[in-house]
Amino acid sequence: MKDLRTTLDGLGRHFEKGGRLHKLYPLWEAADTFFYAPGTRTRGGAHVRDALDLKRMMMIVVIATIPCVLMALWNTGYQANLALDPARVGELPGWRHAVIRWLGTGYSPDSLLANVVHGAMYFVPMYVVTMVVGLAWEVGFAIVRRVEVNEGFFVTGMLFPLILPPTTPLWMVALGISFGVVFAKELFGGTGMNFVNPALAARAFLFFAYPAFLSGDVVWTAALPGFTVDGYSGATLLAEWRHMEGAFAAQGHDFWRAFLGVEPGSMGETSALACLVGAAILVATGVGSWRIMAGCALGTIAMASLFNAVGPASNPYYAVPFWWHMVAGGWAFAVAFMATDPVTAPFTDRGRWIYGAGIGAMIVLIRVVNPAYPESAMLVILFMNVVAPIIDYAMVRRNIRARARRRAKA
Repeated sequence: MKDLRTTLDGLGRHFEKGGRLHKLYPLWEAADTFFYAPGTRTRGGAHVRDALDLKRMMMIVVIATIPCVLMALWNTGYQANLALDPARVGELPGWRHAVIRWLGTGYSPDSLLANVVHGAMYFVPMYVVTMVVGLAWEVGFAIVRRVEVNEGFFVTGMLFPLILPPTTPLWMVALGISFGVVFAKELFGGTGMNFVNPALAARAFLFFAYPAFLSGDVVWTAALPGFTVDGYSGATLLAEWRHMEGAFAAQGHDFWRAFLGVEPGSMGETSALACLVGAAILVATGVGSWRIMAGCALGTIAMASLFNAVGPASNPYYAVPFWWHMVAGGWAFAVAFMATDPVTAPFTDRGRWIYGAGIGAMIVLIRVVNPAYPESAMLVILFMNVVAPIIDYAMVRRNIRARARRRAKA
């Protein structure tokens, strides 16, 4: 092998600038790098577009979720404090309530500090468990593959607790994130190789494996049975709509309250306002695709308007207007943070419009036609993640055929 290298080096001098065969130098360089690695190689992710590398991109997404995190802390505590019986709060068992009593913040729903502290007792442990268990898997795979641990998991680790009910057990959080990291990401090569969103895959795994812990009316409020105020309902807006009688406008819901997120639900999904702020950050920095977001909005408007026009009067779910679909459930969070995942979304501009419109239309379709499962955003996005490569392939083939026709006319 050393003799071969010496021979090739000797030949290379004839191809270099000034040599007898220097005009063929590009051909010689290609052949040389075919057998031997070049001296300078890209060892991390290659980003051609601009200075926005992987680290900056992931940190921008984390920053964009901060409004949702703040809302999760306050609203989780507010809903729990609102549901608790004031006469029995001194009897509440568990380490969370022992810490609250030690801090002396109380359980008043009118106190900002009491709400934030109570909410933090649920969100922070979930976030810590997610980061510890998820990063353990990431580091383990990085050691085996002899690669660096990148910042990709910090986004998944922030998104996963935000899409969970506050009553999710911590062991279930660890199990779910393990499934998402291992089976939805690392088995396909790690960051940038997954074809579905790891956080949504983890949520879907828990939903189908332990449905009693992630569905129903009691999982959305962090208040213990037996200590709640009589007659209090912790059902989400979407769950309440299943029991509508008469016209939708007479149901007594407050739109601005729903827009702000003062409703039971997954910890970080309730506030459309917080999601809107996060979406604005993603669009302004070029991290999130505005085409996908706009496509989701157009698909929702079109499908909801169609049902409003043709729906039977006997089913009030058909009369829900599109603006209510946008503030109820996880629509806003899914559009801002899940649908715009650059790894699992289409790469073509036209494909992003189709992808977003499909998500928006299917969310409304499942909510209306199958009200038994109104929170459809999670499974819709996972389905569209699988379809995204097909959309890109169709768009690329379409462009190739259009270019061929233009050349034929020329």
